Amino acid sequence: MERYHSQQKEDMHLTQLASVGQIAAGIAHEVKNPLTAVKGFLQLLKEKNDESYIDIAQSELENAIEILQNLLQVSKPDLENESTEPIDLTVELESIIQLFQDQFYRVEVLMDLRDPGNFISGRRNQLKKMFFNLIKNAFEAIPDQGTIKIGHHASEDEISVYIEDTGSGIPQEKLDMLGTPFFSTKENGTGMGLTLVFSVAYQHNGVVSVKSEEGVGTRFTIVFPKETSTKSKKEVNRLELDTFKGVNLTDFFRHNRDMFEQRLQIEAVTVKDKINEILEIGNINLLDNAHKLVLYIVEGKEYEVISFAKAEGITWAKHSLTLAFKLEWIQAVRRVMWDFLYNYDRINGKTSSKEDFYGLEKQINELLDLFLSHFFMSYSQFKDNLIRSQREMVMELSVPFIPLSQSISILPLIGSIDNIRSDIMEEKVIDQIGRENIQMLIIDLSGVIGIEPEVIHRLINLIDGIKMMGCKTIITGLRPETVKMMIRNGLSFEAKAVTKGTLQQALADYLANSMRDIHSNHEMLPPSGTALSM
Repeated sequence: MERYHSQQKEDMHLTQLASVGQIAAGIAHEVKNPLTAVKGFLQLLKEKNDESYIDIAQSELENAIEILQNLLQVSKPDLENESTEPIDLTVELESIIQLFQDQFYRVEVLMDLRDPGNFISGRRNQLKKMFFNLIKNAFEAIPDQGTIKIGHHASEDEISVYIEDTGSGIPQEKLDMLGTPFFSTKENGTGMGLTLVFSVAYQHNGVVSVKSEEGVGTRFTIVFPKETSTKSKKEVNRLELDTFKGVNLTDFFRHNRDMFEQRLQIEAVTVKDKINEILEIGNINLLDNAHKLVLYIVEGKEYEVISFAKAEGITWAKHSLTLAFKLEWIQAVRRVMWDFLYNYDRINGKTSSKEDFYGLEKQINELLDLFLSHFFMSYSQFKDNLIRSQREMVMELSVPFIPLSQSISILPLIGSIDNIRSDIMEEKVIDQIGRENIQMLIIDLSGVIGIEPEVIHRLINLIDGIKMMGCKTIITGLRPETVKMMIRNGLSFEAKAVTKGTLQQALADYLANSMRDIHSNHEMLPPSGTALSM
């Protein structure tokens, strides 16, 4: 038995050494590539004084630093000092899934959150980041369209959460490697996201299990011990901030800007990974803008808050950025501001009276709410105007008039015609005939598919209206199936419009008639040099 335990310890030690070796090899591989690039561009910089080499070298260095920070995050999370509290995972899952609204057009999300009101004991931001990474991986595993199922249920002692996707799946031989740093099934992945998932789950006494089948999908299940006590005490954060006696609140925030940004990224943990992406998409610097907003608020600049909110709303709408990220970011700004105010008061010896405190609380909350209100109004107004202009463009394209001459136009109809499009046709055709004084309109139906009897009825009524305007109608391109349908329903264009087999035939007749008119007019002219009698 003693020999068995000795062998078991030796096997465990060898496994640990293998893991350390794999991690070390992963670090060496992931960091070596960007550092090699930096070395090469520094050598080029010696030979050619090109500033672009500096930008590329800096980008590669930032890439290497990010890799190391991700590893440090797993080994020593920046959220490790966060206090534990009872957490209802149904609430957190509902809020996190809203951050992926931009993917809902291609992926259906089915929620089965059965047992709300059951709690686990944990660090909220760590858990949010863990679930964010799992759901993000699920979306990324689905290349085109698919389904993600998210479930939550509780038993007497445990709470179970599962996230299941219909993605590409994971090979069976690679399942045991999941959660190992620098092991990833993605082409350009580092595996650090899943490493964090496993790390956070284990820190919360959770058990992770994975089932996957290639071409079918993957299901992650995490089981946590249930927390029986739901009472929680919100603790204030004592921060090590720089200050000096008598400094005002504005200078206090300016002086501690770096710490404010650090705390903000910890509080808005699911937005943190989106900061660079939002900067690239919309040229929006979330950290700079948060600092600007905070200074407007502590200085009580109401007009500047409103103007800033309107500009932000337009920018977010223009680039179709997810609103849930903005809302979480602003709420994180609110929380960090209160942390800073507590520490400002603490460091300065609690100089604020109760009246001053409540007055400041009212100012901060009202201005933040004012920002959100004007942001959403500006966002909605921009989107409404965009939808209106797109609708007008659709109307223009759905009834495309092509002038053949000053008095003759072609209306080629393509695709399906429903009641909405029929309404647009009736309005635009009559207006266009009156405005342009059109005397002949050629309506080509060769591109129309699956026309219904009701639409033919409306087209006949439209032709009556065209006739009232003093305009002649020519119908071309009737398909055999359309003619059969009209015969069955007793419908006809007879005595309403002239029909031609194709648009080409109608145009050929038009050209022939034009040539005859020109020839006739030419014969009526007097011979050259003959005087006209009075």
